[in-house]
Amino acid sequence: MTPENKQRIQLFLVVAIVLAGARAGWIFYQRHEENAQEAKKEQAPPLNPDYYVTPRKLYPYDLKTMQQLAQAPVWIKVGYAVDYVAFRGGKADFSHPAGTFLPLEKLQIEKVVKDGDQLAAVFTKDGKQYAFSVGQVANDQYNYAGNDLMYYDDPHQMYTHWPAEMWQAIDQHQVTKGMNELQAGMAIGLGVPQSGGSFGNRTINYPNGGHPVAVTFANGKAVEVTQPAA
Repeated sequence: MTPENKQRIQLFLVVAIVLAGARAGWIFYQRHEENAQEAKKEQAPPLNPDYYVTPRKLYPYDLKTMQQLAQAPVWIKVGYAVDYVAFRGGKADFSHPAGTFLPLEKLQIEKVVKDGDQLAAVFTKDGKQYAFSVGQVANDQYNYAGNDLMYYDDPHQMYTHWPAEMWQAIDQHQVTKGMNELQAGMAIGLGVPQSGGSFGNRTINYPNGGHPVAVTFANGKAVEVTQPAA
């Protein structure tokens, strides 16, 4: 082999190696871009800010620790679902409801008393004393249910990320399109889901204090609000 031919072969090999490396780099780049695009597609959507809100809970275990309910106002969590009764002579008349709490109704509990097997939270409304049950006593065990009934902090401060117009509708006990299930419940109280569907993708019937409203949710937002015919 002449030196000239040998040089040509070496040059050919160098060019071939460079081209092979470039091709490999291009393939690697393409695959990297494809994987990046797939990762973007599979990336979960950002979490709803509501999920970061954790309502405070209380854990009273006897009548003395129940009195912490009187230290600050509370807000009713489940509107049109909790009755209150007259409170006279240290007794709560649980056999005759005097009224039903509105959604997010604010009240100041004055004390908690043991009335038979009931734990009665006493408050004053329109100059009269009333009470509602926040738990039961059985075999000297105090079973507190208040965490399911009340917020211990102002929901307006807990959910500050909700826009002002959303809170305005809630405070006026109105459901509007775009609300999620939590917001609708704060506006018009406890609802009953129709059969079928899942959370955020279903229709819920709200008694709404005698003014029924049906709300259909899709992808977590209210898309239809109707008032069924009587």
